[in-house]
Amino acid sequence: MKNILKQTNRYLAFPLLVSVMLTACTDLEVEPTDSLLDEGFTGIATAEASASQVTAMYNDLYGYFGTQANLYALNEVTTDALLVPTRGSDWGDNGIWRQLHQHSWTPEHQYILGVWNEWNGLQLQASEVLDSRSASSTEANGHAAFIRGLSMFVILDNFGQVPYRDTEAADPLANPDVLTGGDAVAFILSDLDTAIANLPTSAAGDDNARATKAAARFLKAKVLLNKHIYNGSGTAESADMNEVISLVDAIENDGYELADDYFDIFVPGSDTETIWYAQASAGARIFHTLHYNSTELGGGGWNGFSTLAEFYDLFEGDANSNTGNNNGTLLDGQEERRGFVPTEGGVAYDGSFGTDDNDDGIVDGSNVGYGFLIGQQYAPNGAALEDRGGNPLEFTREFFSAANGQPSLVDNNEVTGIRVIKYNPRDGAFANHIIFFRYSDAYLMKAEAMLRSGGDPTSMINNLRTLRSAAPLGSVTEQDVLDERARELYTEGWRRNDLIRFGQYTKDWEFKEGDAIGNPDRQLFPIPAAQLILNPNLVQNPGY
Repeated sequence: MKNILKQTNRYLAFPLLVSVMLTACTDLEVEPTDSLLDEGFTGIATAEASASQVTAMYNDLYGYFGTQANLYALNEVTTDALLVPTRGSDWGDNGIWRQLHQHSWTPEHQYILGVWNEWNGLQLQASEVLDSRSASSTEANGHAAFIRGLSMFVILDNFGQVPYRDTEAADPLANPDVLTGGDAVAFILSDLDTAIANLPTSAAGDDNARATKAAARFLKAKVLLNKHIYNGSGTAESADMNEVISLVDAIENDGYELADDYFDIFVPGSDTETIWYAQASAGARIFHTLHYNSTELGGGGWNGFSTLAEFYDLFEGDANSNTGNNNGTLLDGQEERRGFVPTEGGVAYDGSFGTDDNDDGIVDGSNVGYGFLIGQQYAPNGAALEDRGGNPLEFTREFFSAANGQPSLVDNNEVTGIRVIKYNPRDGAFANHIIFFRYSDAYLMKAEAMLRSGGDPTSMINNLRTLRSAAPLGSVTEQDVLDERARELYTEGWRRNDLIRFGQYTKDWEFKEGDAIGNPDRQLFPIPAAQLILNPNLVQNPGY
């Protein structure tokens, strides 16, 4: 199994006896990720060293967010929004992708271990900066408090319990404490209050590659919106929902607002929506879904990630066609967010900054559509593309075995499944720009908070739908809010969190295993088995 967490000299080596015992009993690798400090840690000596550690944390975080594996896989591939069928030998990977979509993962799953290792390790680094013995500036403390709050949020959301070591008071060799429920929420909220106080203010359109007050308010609103899930009460408190509304109002006061052109939000550059983005390559988000022949850029696509037809059908438009012109004209009655397949091929190159034409007069990658790619796909010159076997490159709604034509997650051919793409190769195939927090999410959090506290968010939801060329709703229910979040925020890393909050993560969808349907134990991932041995304060989640 790949060693995902970088080892540094601040972590202690584990006793040889423990390593030998675990090697003899299991193939799990032992990772010192529960906040083990150097025994002599007395703080970070200089402000420069503290600032350097903040930079290193952001760089690590960008990498954790930018990959198609680990956190992205747990938050999207375990839902109805994404799945990765095995096509011949492609995307087999010993079943790790199928297990996520089917909810048949085990404590040894590589991506579950990866998330645990990465975000717990990041939490420790932030605690070192926040240690009162460290020579950290006010702003460095703000960034560290934000990153620690985010790291703890990720672990709490996915595992339900958070190991934590007090770098100042705890014995470096003692087992970390474990925070759960309301205690974990209170700790995270306290960190985010520190972040709000100490981080700089940003306005809409600023280059928000690092957290600002708006980002900390966004995350605090997200925690409060989910608080009743984390503390087990099952019912959102009106006071928490009112605070969510106030936090979003404060973000609006910094100039953030809904953007007019949906897919322009995901183009590198300034806009009114981006609260915080990761300086990570968008390449994985682009190529993991495209066919090998979709584009000449990047050696073609990886031909994997697709969506279920039932998710695609949440959007307005023709069920079997999603075409349009590159001038923005949509041809199948679809709402803007569903995107389009350009039937005329690519766009003529005009020298615009950020584009290239590879000397053929057509913008590289501009034959690739936006949103949901279904049906025939087209080359830059407008010719119908073919798959590697010479068959029409025509993406289908369904997944099926190439051998017997029956629904299946294995033995698929090259064209099964509707493909999903928000970051387009025409806008920079490997641009370091992936949105983490954006205003539309905050806007919908505010609408949800209104609904959960007895208000009526219909006008808010309809304002957004009108902007996205979707028909207005007569009234808004919880299901409407969940569906609107699906349409607005697909593949942005929030689908699992949303489904759990609305009580639908355990619902049936195509290819989910029968014993996972309605099983509440699947709402949390298992604590990696090795970590239970290393820290007896952890308790395995039910069902594992």
